[in-house]
Amino acid sequence: MIIIRPYQPTDEAAVVALWQACGLVAPQNDPHKDIARKLGVNPEWFLVAEADGRIVGTVMVGYEGHRGWINYLAVEPARQRGGLGKTLMDEAERRLRAAGCPKINLQVRPTNRGVIAFYERIGFSVEGSVSLGKRLVRD
Repeated sequence: MIIIRPYQPTDEAAVVALWQACGLVAPQNDPHKDIARKLGVNPEWFLVAEADGRIVGTVMVGYEGHRGWINYLAVEPARQRGGLGKTLMDEAERRLRAAGCPKINLQVRPTNRGVIAFYERIGFSVEGSVSLGKRLVRD
């Protein structure tokens, strides 16, 4: 049985290990600092999926009043393509709808074709926009 619940501080090591296993940790991002930052803003929207006492999935949900954002959607590699990613996204969407969010945005590296295909299967579409970023804090 899978339980989706808010992140707890005792989950940190397992969450970071999952993100590493899923290839979500980039050199410019310190996952521990990303977790700490999320805990400062709507920490109840940092969700983990737990099975048999282990963290097997995560999603960070954000909303600033204009757009919803999804970050760090991860599913344990052995459980991918089994519906858990969609289950996590369904819960993220439920929370965003309840908050009045009109649209969700997310970013995927263009080389990650499998993840792009996943999002397209659940109703997202590639939009003609360019993602720009500027680091304000060096990790």
